[in-house]
This record gives sequence, structure tokens and C-alpha cells, in this order.
Amino acid sequence: MKTLEDFQKGQVLLIDKPLHWTSFQAVNKLRWAIKQSFKIKKIKVGHAGTLDPLATGLLVICTGKMTKQINTFQGQEKEYTGTITIGSTTPSYDLETEINQRFSTTHITEQLIHETTNQFIGTIEQLPPVFSAIKKDGKRLYEFARAGEVVEIKSRQIQISEFEITDINDLEIKFRVVCSKGTYIRSLAHDFGKALNSGAHLSELRRTRIGDFKVENALSPEKFISELPAQI
Repeated sequence: MKTLEDFQKGQVLLIDKPLHWTSFQAVNKLRWAIKQSFKIKKIKVGHAGTLDPLATGLLVICTGKMTKQINTFQGQEKEYTGTITIGSTTPSYDLETEINQRFSTTHITEQLIHETTNQFIGTIEQLPPVFSAIKKDGKRLYEFARAGEVVEIKSRQIQISEFEITDINDLEIKFRVVCSKGTYIRSLAHDFGKALNSGAHLSELRRTRIGDFKVENALSPEKFISELPAQI
């Protein structure tokens, strides 16, 4: 069982973020639990890489002096699995917003789907989603998007080392992708739909790895909290 000194010296906690939780909520929940367990007023806790509320999977959370390593962990290669739904798009590129356009998929074959992945492997230019937390002129992009304001977004260079289709079931395409920091899987789904001469959005996402940290070694927030020393 970890002691207060362990958490203050610094721990790397692997947490499996539940669906609909923000990364901020997960950090707050753990920070509150550690403070309650050890009856302390403050402790440094932060995460190394945000996951959208509609995504699940690996959050690397650092405590105490290990928070100094957050930037290092954030820069490491990441692996995701998920589902791309073809034939329709949404403004947020995922299920946060409603479908705004539908497209034909009659020309799309399994061969075309597999072949199209090749366009996205290597160093590519990617436009982040308008519904993202990137700042422009002091505001988050999603603030402009929700207000219906159009802003110019600059593309960024990212690296995709693996993009594998693992299953195709009608309009749902299961995938696994290994990518660099700064990659938006929502944008990848959107661009993949365009490359198929159709449309697509991300309907499911799970982060399975950051560097050498793997989700199979992660705990749910509840499991982590249950293993803290009981409050007396």
C-alpha cells in the first residue's frame, strides 16, 4: 500500500478513464481521494495527455515530484483503438454533436477501405477539429464553434506509424492506430471519410498505450481509491 511519502515523492498512476468523464474530473477525483485518505490540504496531481469525455482508456496521472515528467510522457507515442462510422459527418467529428450531413457509401468496398489507410501512414498534415481545446486569440476553438463563429485553423504536421483496419461491419469500421503527440483521431476519422469520397465520424475511441504504459495495467478510478489507506 502506498504511503503519503510515496505520493509526495512522486507516483505514476495508470488510470482507465470511464466514458463521459473529463480528464480533469479524473485528476480531481484522485487528488480529492488522496487528500482525504492522508488528511492533507494539498498535493500536486496532473495528467499527461487529455482524453475527450467520449473516449475511454489510459490516462497517465502523476503525483508530487513526478508531475515534472508530464511533458516527457505527453510527447511519447500513443496507440488507440476505436470505430469510424462512414456515410455521415458531425461538426465535432465525433458523437458530441448531431449528424449534419449524409453521404453515399455504395461505392465503398472492403478493399478500398484497406487501401485508403495507406494515405495516412507517415508524416502528414492534419487540421485539428473546430471543436477542440486549442487556443486562438485567447479563446478555445470550441468556444468559437459553439458560438457559430468561423475561424481559420492552421494545419499541423503529425506522424502516424500504424493504421490498421481490424474489422468492417456495414458502416462501422474498427481500427487501431499508432501516432505522435498532437494527433486528433477525430480529424483522422473525418479525413478518412473524405478520402473514401464519402463522409465519416468517430463513434468510439479507446487509448490503449502511451509510450511503454499500457491500459491493461491501469486501474479504474474506483479501484485506485479503494486501495488507498482507509480514513479513520
